[in-house]
Amino acid sequence: MLKLKKIAIDTYRDTVAFMARDCPHYRPEEFRAFKKILVVNGHNRLLATLMIVDDKCLLEGDELGLSEQAFRRMGLPEGSPVAIAPAEPPRSLDHLRAKIHGHSLDRNQIEDIIKDIASHQYSEMEISAFLVSCAGFMTTEEVLALTHAMSHVGVKLQWNTETVVDKHCIGGIPGNRTSMIVVPIVAAHGLLIPKTSSRAITSPAGTADTMEVLARVDLSMHEMQQVVEDCKGCIVWGGHVNLSPADDILISVERPLGIDTREQMVASIMSKKISAGSTHLLIDIPVGPSAKISGAGNALRLRKLFEYVGAEMGLHVEVIVTDGAEPIGNGIGPVLEARDVMAVLRNDLDAPGDLREKSLRIAGSLLESDPALRGGSGYQRAQELLESGAALRRMEEIIEAQGRQTTPFALGELTLDVCAAETGVVRTIDCFRMARIARLAGAPLSKGAGIDLFKKVGDKVEKGMPLYRIHACFETDFGFATTFAQEESGYHIGSAAS
Repeated sequence: MLKLKKIAIDTYRDTVAFMARDCPHYRPEEFRAFKKILVVNGHNRLLATLMIVDDKCLLEGDELGLSEQAFRRMGLPEGSPVAIAPAEPPRSLDHLRAKIHGHSLDRNQIEDIIKDIASHQYSEMEISAFLVSCAGFMTTEEVLALTHAMSHVGVKLQWNTETVVDKHCIGGIPGNRTSMIVVPIVAAHGLLIPKTSSRAITSPAGTADTMEVLARVDLSMHEMQQVVEDCKGCIVWGGHVNLSPADDILISVERPLGIDTREQMVASIMSKKISAGSTHLLIDIPVGPSAKISGAGNALRLRKLFEYVGAEMGLHVEVIVTDGAEPIGNGIGPVLEARDVMAVLRNDLDAPGDLREKSLRIAGSLLESDPALRGGSGYQRAQELLESGAALRRMEEIIEAQGRQTTPFALGELTLDVCAAETGVVRTIDCFRMARIARLAGAPLSKGAGIDLFKKVGDKVEKGMPLYRIHACFETDFGFATTFAQEESGYHIGSAAS
């Protein structure tokens, strides 16, 4: 037996074990041919990738080290006795090979794969193979099976009410923080809206990153349920409450690979919402030249797939197509987006009108789910709740219930104004490039990093007039962002006559 030791190394999602080369109980060379080892202590079992250590300051011969992630998953105190053995490859790899060779999989085969992925039995290479083979082709039956499998692995929330509403934007539009306005409006009306949101992976801010400027988002399942019981709504980080954990693992691999097919997108979103206990879901599909969906035809096909999966899974789905031609609001990055959200909720005169109007439209559609509300009056009701201050009061209640943020986040003090190269009218804004600039500036890791927008599509500009301001907190980030922005601003300016 070896003694368990926690090694303070962050291996992100990978489960890694460390063994001393001079281990007296096992010969490390015996395990080189195996991709994984099995760490065992009674009923506690863990699959891990093995790495060999030569530094005695890090690990003694009779110790087995576990990375921070692996140690948490093992669930035992340091010093616990453990044994190791070569791990058998998961049986579902046979199903994966069939998919790679062009075969369709049935529900049971997909369930086997997802269960093994969720229990960390797949390497990143094997997960990549699954994602790439699915990106090659997926039948609608496979999409449905994948949604079903992911929604049944992990926690599934249940609420003591018939109507539970939610909304989701497929993403790709910077500054699109409608959830933080929609949730307090809908909750103030009395409908249940337990919003679980993501952190950014490749974008400059996710809803959870922005909400964290105002309140805690890493709530436990019990804490989340208490907030919803008290406030009718919440805005929390979904990754902390173990909803559809296989989806989180798949996303962590597919994003760096640039895989984002509509089939995988639908399965990902729908599995999360079903796990959250939603009964009514509104999907926002922004369409624009630099959005994820660039044309009406693609939006229609995606809408039909959402509606099909929703109907089969017993979830009422409404899909709206929105304008994705430019960023929403005036800020990109957590602090700037939180500023815009609170300006809308306070009914400030300078609050971004596009963010306000889009939020009201979405909130109004969700309020139509209330049988007690007269049909067609959802938008008007949402407007009343916003303008009366009821939505702001409910947002403050949610912030207090989740835990008001005590760490002040200031805007990055390193700034550069990017100015118009010519006189004319802003014709287009490249959403992808603006997100990249904000990301290079340090968002979302630096909450105060990002872009403050001064001009939107249709605005007239003079040569030398500032279009936007870059904020950064660190010199290196500032250099990356400003160099990238000076190469190409992301704004296309045409003549006033064109």
